[in-house]
Amino acid sequence: MERSSTITITGAGGQIGYALLFRIAAGDMLGPDRPVRLRLLEIPQGVRAAEGAALELQDCAFPLLESVDVTVSAEDAFDGAEIGMLVGARPRGPGMERADLLAANAGIFGPQGAAIAKGAASGFRAVVVGNPANTNALIAANAAEGMPEGRFTALTRLDHNRAVGQLAEALEIGAGAIADVIIWGNHSATQFPDIAHAQLADGRTVFDALADRMGGPIAALAWLDDVFIPRVAGRGAEIIEVRGSSSVASAANAAIEHVRDEQRGSRRGWTSAAVVSRGEYGVPEGLVCSFPVISRGDGEGYRVVEGLDFDPRGRALFEASVAELVAERDAVRALGVL
Repeated sequence: MERSSTITITGAGGQIGYALLFRIAAGDMLGPDRPVRLRLLEIPQGVRAAEGAALELQDCAFPLLESVDVTVSAEDAFDGAEIGMLVGARPRGPGMERADLLAANAGIFGPQGAAIAKGAASGFRAVVVGNPANTNALIAANAAEGMPEGRFTALTRLDHNRAVGQLAEALEIGAGAIADVIIWGNHSATQFPDIAHAQLADGRTVFDALADRMGGPIAALAWLDDVFIPRVAGRGAEIIEVRGSSSVASAANAAIEHVRDEQRGSRRGWTSAAVVSRGEYGVPEGLVCSFPVISRGDGEGYRVVEGLDFDPRGRALFEASVAELVAERDAVRALGVL
């Protein structure tokens, strides 16, 4: 049995938090030999829901679950924590301007970043799930004085999985046969789901397989531009329209996969995650941007896969998403947060 890990989940009384807890306790995230201690951070209005989830966790008698604590204190929640899953965020309400949304989330992620800097374990790593995830991660990293900013990432694994799922449906194959899809940029409608380097298990490129199935490269490009990219970027809104509420199980699954691969090593090919830019692909340093990434599971976290080429179309789509990230960063700076 491995040493145990302390995991802090914010917004733990919400639907995504609820979907996360039982899978983490069962070993789906860190493996069947890693015991876990869970810290559930909630606002006062959400404490009873988190306490109810804690009771259910106890009733499951998971062998790997050592303890569950519920708190409204960020300092208590992150004290000694090794992994943070920052799910709780302020959603955009009717009539709310984007600047108002950023200001509201700065009031959440700034104090959490400060609490992380004060008490988290030296090897702490966090994934921000709550939207706008990239910029919320930027706020938390900036507030965590003294902690390497690369310890903070944002979730684009859900977009990555959505892209793979759409390709698998179009090609009528299993999702496991597809590797090296990329989500570039922001977790927003401007994101660029890129298949230029994607491969199938049989050695063909995904684009060639699409062209064969759709009657040629022109038809494949039209499908990518008119169907694939808009549907991946707009999948969240589609689910809200169909289901009546936002993505829950798929978001929780993506967050678990993001942490699992970062902690234990990525599997076949690369995946996508939003990480702090060091200038890769011309992205301004410090932005939290989605790139193709790999992890060796050695404690160093995700590394950006460098040296990939863009065609002019792809470069333009990527730069548009990066421009949105710059605008969000500048808006947060104008609020005096950064």
